[in-house]
Amino acid sequence: MASNRKNFEQRAKFADMFSAMGTEPRLRIMQLLLSAHPDGLVVGELQSELDIPNSTLSHHLDKLRNEDLVLVRRESTFLRYSANTAALQEILQFLYAECCTRNKAVASRDVIQICK
Repeated sequence: MASNRKNFEQRAKFADMFSAMGTEPRLRIMQLLLSAHPDGLVVGELQSELDIPNSTLSHHLDKLRNEDLVLVRRESTFLRYSANTAALQEILQFLYAECCTRNKAVASRDVIQICK
């Protein structure tokens, strides 16, 4: 029973993470942060790439941060955001666990190939 509860909580967590990335601007933010990994980008750099108002960008970054998809650190007067690659790796492991182990829908070597 505890295992079922843990699985439910894990699925709910990942569903919230996917929902947070479920808009085009947020998905683009994640791509930009991954392309700048591990240093990340300051808000001004993100804003110039995305060409969206600062208040809208702030809303998107808060949503991603609340779901633990991005990390933020203060540098003097700037906020530097970076992708939380550990959380993204968790999501990928969750997605591929069943298809790579239980029913072999995707060979694990193909998952690795995707990442190269």
